[in-house]
Amino acid sequence: MTGKFKQFGLIGLGAAVGVALTLNFSAIAERQPEPLPVDDLRAFTEVFAKIKSDYVEPVEDKKLINEAINGMLSGLDPHSTYLDPEAFKELQVGTQGEFGGLGIEVGMEDGFVKVVSPIEDTPAFKAGVKPGDLIIKLDDTPVKGMTLNDAVKRMRGKPGTDIILTIARKGETKPIIAKLTRAVIKIKSVKRQLIEPGFGYVRITQFQEHSGENLVTALKYLEDTNKGPLKGLILDLRNDPGGLLNTAVGVAGAFLKPNDLVVYTEGRSEDAKMRLVNAPQDYMQRGDSDYLKNLPTWAKTVPLVVLVNGGSASASEIVSGALQDHKRALIVGTQSFGKGSVQTILPLNNGSAIKLTTARYYTPSGRSIQNKGITPDIVVEEATITQDKEDQTLEIHEADLENHLSNVQDTGAKPVPHKMDTKDQKSKPDSENGDPKEIVSKKDYQFNQALTLLKGVSLLQSR
Repeated sequence: MTGKFKQFGLIGLGAAVGVALTLNFSAIAERQPEPLPVDDLRAFTEVFAKIKSDYVEPVEDKKLINEAINGMLSGLDPHSTYLDPEAFKELQVGTQGEFGGLGIEVGMEDGFVKVVSPIEDTPAFKAGVKPGDLIIKLDDTPVKGMTLNDAVKRMRGKPGTDIILTIARKGETKPIIAKLTRAVIKIKSVKRQLIEPGFGYVRITQFQEHSGENLVTALKYLEDTNKGPLKGLILDLRNDPGGLLNTAVGVAGAFLKPNDLVVYTEGRSEDAKMRLVNAPQDYMQRGDSDYLKNLPTWAKTVPLVVLVNGGSASASEIVSGALQDHKRALIVGTQSFGKGSVQTILPLNNGSAIKLTTARYYTPSGRSIQNKGITPDIVVEEATITQDKEDQTLEIHEADLENHLSNVQDTGAKPVPHKMDTKDQKSKPDSENGDPKEIVSKKDYQFNQALTLLKGVSLLQSR
């Protein structure tokens, strides 16, 4: 990587409760600033003084300044925000895959905390929190009127302590009360399973520091278990909220040719303009060895199906978009989240930082997916075999978030992918649901359709 943006290379989705966001760390602040609007700043100081002298209760200077910074950033877009020293430290620790919290990716909508996606195997996931849920109370405190940072701080806490979430869910007439116990969350970002002889399954739950290396290990495990190369592979990126940018480049690179373009970004500054290709300097952490050298050779040619949905965001969309543009994989599922902007972490002198949207990213063919997402080659709705369409989980997308960044390529036209019919699907008996220890359920309709398609592609390729 070149330029200051690439020192830590991360891309992100929203605010996280015990979940690290994916962003860029940079030192852009050293550039020459534009002249300050003196008259407007004078108005700011007058308001500050009035609050100090006339507000009904005394207010600390630090609180007023922090709230002013929060207001400036949160008014820009859903992903720009202020990180106090504690939040900044948690963000840095979180990218290593272990942190405290509830395990949900969240944003704000109409003054409430809106769940984008619960992370697998976390307190939120086990409690049944779903994408699209609105959190309206934290313990006995209404969320309305809080900033997103305030709400996130209340949901964080010492592992082992409890918090009660009051949730409004579409289709439910009464609020849902969920008691969650905070935990130290250790996310296993890559999971793998040999579905049947010749066909493997890999799920990436989040793009963490070592996810690329873990993917290579998973593929080697599948090869050893299968006693030879695979005939087909499913890469599951559903409900993956994003992660480290360089890791996304490495994951895509595992299936692409050397030096294939994975993603590029465009912004106002020269530092915001990057072209990331399948090359060690663009996916390796500084000082690490090239983990893709250990990749099984069949990974470059194996028939590949990628599963996405409305919870697939940011780094997930980079990977699926690159594989789609290079015609390396068949993308199956539903429209992805549409998070096509880059956030940069700018550290401040007092130990805090700001997270600022600094660029848009584009797929290799030049598509901006901001507000649109990745359109699957084949749409398969997210219903299990035993679910009716009306019971499917409500999906939200980037375009649903308040103050979302526009798509500069938006013409109003939308591609029309092939759509598979989910009607007339019959429930299977419980005895056929598979081992509960398996990482993918045989009741998963999307997975079953992906496997069917994969076998067809594999058969055609073998002929």
